[in-house]
Amino acid sequence: MSLTDELTAFFRSRYPEIPAAAREVMERAGRDLAASGQAARALQVGDTAPHFSLPSATGRPISLAALLSAGPVVLTFYRGAWCPYCNLALRALQQHHDGITSRGAQLVAVSPQIPDESLTLAEKLSLAFDVLSDLGSDTAKQYGLAFDLPDDLAALYDSFGFDLQRVNGGHPRTLPLPATYVIDRDATIRWAFIDTDYTTRAEPSHVLAALDTLHAPGATAN
Repeated sequence: MSLTDELTAFFRSRYPEIPAAAREVMERAGRDLAASGQAARALQVGDTAPHFSLPSATGRPISLAALLSAGPVVLTFYRGAWCPYCNLALRALQQHHDGITSRGAQLVAVSPQIPDESLTLAEKLSLAFDVLSDLGSDTAKQYGLAFDLPDDLAALYDSFGFDLQRVNGGHPRTLPLPATYVIDRDATIRWAFIDTDYTTRAEPSHVLAALDTLHAPGATAN
């Protein structure tokens, strides 16, 4: 089963359980975010990836420059461990981790949650790649991905018990769009997936295909 099929099946099984009033808030926020055009304004193929240094789940600083010195980087942004769609996406990437590393690339994930939450998630999903904490979403902002939740959706997430005030280290309203980038060693973005719909994620097989194009002289992934 592809990740897309898995996400769709999960959505169809769980979304109808959400009360109608809550679904209306979520759907309206989704429509407004899509209409904002933010996905198109985020960094795209051909752009230079901004450099960053962020703490890993164990507090160790990891920089994009250091990662790129060893080879291409697959950089994925996710909302947090509280988001089941993020967990499904990260688990799927873990299942393809050997395929990523065999192509000479490193995988790293970034979210606005505190390192303790990242560590719990990494242990729960047995992740072999680093999950970094972007408190305040400064890195997500550089990539054009950060957005603020509308008041009614933020209140709804509070009612769901997501506790974003705690897990995001005092920055509960700001989240990143789901996005995955393949970044070449010269920091050029060669492939990009960006979507305002949090139930849609990059297919790992597409990430592998994008990495394969890096080995073809003059080729650029789309």
